[in-house]
Order: sequence, then C-alpha cells, then structure tokens
Amino acid sequence: MTRIPHETSGEPNPLHALGLDRLRRRTSMKWRTYPEDVLPLWVAEMDVPLAEPVVRAVTGAMELGDTGYPAGTAYAEALAAFADKRWDWDGIAVERTAIVPDVMLGVVEMLKLVTGYGDAVVVNSPVYPPFYDFVGHMDRRVAEAPLGADARIDPDVLEDVFRRVTAGRRRAAYLLCSPHNPTGTVHTADELSAVAALAERYGVRVVADEIHAPLAVGDTRFVPYLSVPGGERGLSLMSASKAWNLAGLKAALAVAGPEAAGDLARMPEEVGHGPSHVGVLAHTAALRDGTAWLDALLAGLDTNRRLLADLLAERLPAIRYRPGDATYLAWLDCRALGLGDDPADTFLRHGRVALNSGLPFGTGGAGHARLNLAASPEVLEEAVRRMADAVERAGGARG
Repeated sequence: MTRIPHETSGEPNPLHALGLDRLRRRTSMKWRTYPEDVLPLWVAEMDVPLAEPVVRAVTGAMELGDTGYPAGTAYAEALAAFADKRWDWDGIAVERTAIVPDVMLGVVEMLKLVTGYGDAVVVNSPVYPPFYDFVGHMDRRVAEAPLGADARIDPDVLEDVFRRVTAGRRRAAYLLCSPHNPTGTVHTADELSAVAALAERYGVRVVADEIHAPLAVGDTRFVPYLSVPGGERGLSLMSASKAWNLAGLKAALAVAGPEAAGDLARMPEEVGHGPSHVGVLAHTAALRDGTAWLDALLAGLDTNRRLLADLLAERLPAIRYRPGDATYLAWLDCRALGLGDDPADTFLRHGRVALNSGLPFGTGGAGHARLNLAASPEVLEEAVRRMADAVERAGGARG
C-alpha cells in the first residue's frame, strides 16, 4: 500500500486561531472541570475553530430544522472515499458498515457480538482508560499485554496472553488501539499482520479502535487493521470525532472485514438510532470537504511536537518524551522527577496545569502523565513553565 502524501492546504494553522479569553467561554468538559486559574491540557479536545465545511453543514441543518433521526449511507461513503485517497485503501464497503453512537459504544456492541459473559478482552497497556471501564461494565475481564519499552506491541507477550485467555477453548477478543493512545505509536503493516496471524492461531477476535487514524503526521503511514493479510475477520470503529474536534457531535462507524460481515449484521437495529443526525452531517462534511483544514492542523501538530520536545529539554530535561507519530497526545515519563506515581497531581496542585494522570492507563502508567498538545505554542510554553515551577515548589515542600 503506497502512502498518499498530504497535500499543502494553504489554510492557516487552526492552533493559532483562538486566544485563551475566547477558549474560556467554552462550556465543555475541558474548560469547566477546573477553576479558571488552571491551564487545561488534559482531555482530548482541541483548541481550534471548526473547519468551515463542518460549520456550513451544521448551520445549514439548523436553518432547515434538519434535526431528526439519522438515515442513509453518506457517512460511510465519505469515509470510504477518504480512506481510498488518504490511506490508499479501498476496503470499506458501505454494506459492511453501520452507524453507531460513538467509538466506545461501538466497541461495546462489537465486543458483545464476539465474546460472552466473563470472557477476556486483551488490551495493550498503558492504554486509553475507558477500555478498562467499558469492558468491566459489560461483564468481561481485561487481560493486559503491556507494550514493550519502545512503546510497540510485543508479539511474544501478546502470544502468551492469547494462549492464556483462550485456554479451555474460551472465547476472547483483542481490543486494539490503533494509532495507540496515549503513546502515539502507529502500528506498521508487519506488526498488524503478525497480530492477525496470532489472532487466527488462537481464535481471538480483533476489534480495532481506529479513531485517531486521520491524525498520523509527517511521513508516517496509518495502516487500517482490516487491510492487512488475516484482517478479514476483524471489526473496526472509525470516526471523524478526534481529527476534526467533533466529540460533542456524536457519530461513528463500525466497519467489518469481509469475513466479519455476518457478525456486524447481528448488531441490534436500535443501536443505529443512537447517533446524532447533526453529528452524522458534521462528520460527513469533515471527511468529504475538510481535508485542507486537517492538513493545516497536522502541520501545526507536527510543529507543536517539536516545540514540546525543545521546551522539555530546556526546562524539564528529566522528563522522557518520545514524540508519537499520531494523535495530539504526549506521553510523558516523569519518573526521574521523583514525584511519585501521580506526577499530574503535582503539576496541578503546584503549577495549576491539568494533565491526565497516568495511573488510569493501567500497567506502565505509574509515574507518567498525558499532555494534550493541540493548543497554541504560547499555551504550551506557559504550561511547561508552570510544570517546571511546580517541580521546584514540590521539591521545596518536600525539603
């Protein structure tokens, strides 16, 4: 599969468009969870205006009163065209897709199709905390297959876990985070092919959360799990939500490989009533007409990754940060700072900057924090300054 390079968009960097005064008028979780003196760089919301095609789609729906129930296949068609151009992959067949309320609720529905009560769901820790929460709430059990020290899938570890959870002919699923949250790792075609081979050998069904797929930067190529040899039995969840900042406009797509179409067909019809019709319109417009905006964002994120690395090297050199190849999330190894298992708590209490604690990400999360770098350079500079001051204050407090 040949990667199609991102085109030069000519659009301005959306990360430069909004000041803190305007952002603090927002009423979403990112901006209302903490007091106003806290700089929020935690939950996956970006500090950007919406892409103009999305604004037109939503305002047009409001003007028409087009706020009913979702219908049609426009979202799936837009995703198929995007995947064909962006990833050189023509494997999304509209008849093997279904609209779901969002990616995590889609994950739940897919896991219900391929596992039963008490079955294991394998995850690569450290990983997105809702994986643990949602799996537990549906009466399945999480089995961790930790990433290697290089933040990549360790095939030997994965095989050991697959062997263990399928002993006695038990069913099991593998909830693959691709690209990986929080590390930003983009799994290669060879890695995913090895996953598919192991899944086939042990009868494990793969459900891939690919919500960050449009957010691979630079020369890194995202590889859809369903595109690799052996991925035909897989199920994928995709959405425009993360890449175009549409978390509040709920919609996602479940995509089945050719040999999993029968599984997807068993999904209850009422699941498709859950997405927002306006959300579907917004996501469709983003995928169809919002790629120039996306390319400007990706260029800005690439710049921010380098900026963050430079700032940490200057002010907090003890923090280990390996810029990921996708997402707008930075996984910070703070263990050398001596701040204990939850350095995010120190940054919040002593620096008034909010990051995600690494602890809920599972094994490998202690001593780490996740930083959302989808902000202006000025905000990143201020955040690192505050974090460095917090370390100094914490040291003084311990002394």
